[in-house]
Amino acid sequence: MPLPNPDARTIAARVLHTEAAALNRLADDLPPDFERVVARIIKLTGRVIVSGIGKSGHVARKIAATLASTGTPAMFVHPSEASHGDLGMIDPDDACLLISNSGETSELGDIITFTRRFSIPLIAVSGRANSTLMLAADLCLLLPDAPEACPIGMAPTTSTTMALALGDALAISLMEARGFAADRFHDFHPGGKLGAQMTRVDRLMHGPADLPLVAPGMAMGDTLIEMTSKGFGIAAVVAADGTLAGIVTDGDLRRNMADLMNRSAGEVATKDPVTIGPATLAAEALAILNARKISVLLVVGEDRKPLGILHIHDLLRIGAA
Repeated sequence: MPLPNPDARTIAARVLHTEAAALNRLADDLPPDFERVVARIIKLTGRVIVSGIGKSGHVARKIAATLASTGTPAMFVHPSEASHGDLGMIDPDDACLLISNSGETSELGDIITFTRRFSIPLIAVSGRANSTLMLAADLCLLLPDAPEACPIGMAPTTSTTMALALGDALAISLMEARGFAADRFHDFHPGGKLGAQMTRVDRLMHGPADLPLVAPGMAMGDTLIEMTSKGFGIAAVVAADGTLAGIVTDGDLRRNMADLMNRSAGEVATKDPVTIGPATLAAEALAILNARKISVLLVVGEDRKPLGILHIHDLLRIGAA
């Protein structure tokens, strides 16, 4: 369906190019205080209190959410509500990250005063170096002087995009500095498809009681009975010491059909099967299943002893696939 305005595509491209150019400038010339901000926040025993008004307020909410979800305790405080009691949410162990492109947002005044009164670190994000906010701050993140993307140069567009991107850069820098791992990410994102994909295999797998285990010397007749009784279409061949020696699959059965019943499990088995560890994420397990075009994976420990079995249906059940 064609766009209603024949110039809409041209306008959209202009906006995106304008904002992209500003982001490139920001990336090439990060504010000098950026590393000091990261170092200061890393040492915090409290939270990062993020605030702003209007469009900067929306950006501030998103930055606070991104920080919190990537390992840096943070919360948004509305500046107007702060003036009517919510200043009590700010603790001396916190740091305040205030966002105002002009640096003259009057609604931020009470938070600025509060941080100065109680020696709470103040980090400013602004487009004006000599603004009230920047002059009051301990650490300053100055945005490049870049044109807004709107035709009259007034609607916050480029400036809010830069502030938002700088917040992302700060959150990810802190995330990597903390060594924030995937399992902790799942702890903060338990819901929806993302949460499902970040689930560890040991939370999804069928345990030892469900494992179809056979010895290398077991006759294929008995091996087929074990495969059928457990219902996964495979049998794990384990050595006398309990380590995995191979796996018998439907494909192995077809390849050895001519004299199948005269052979043992160890003779028919694939000797070096694909396996996963218990800490493997559901998303990683799904990628292996898809790449190998298989439906089942054995879960083994570091000692190569089988711990469980994962079927693609287990991933479908939690919404990871």
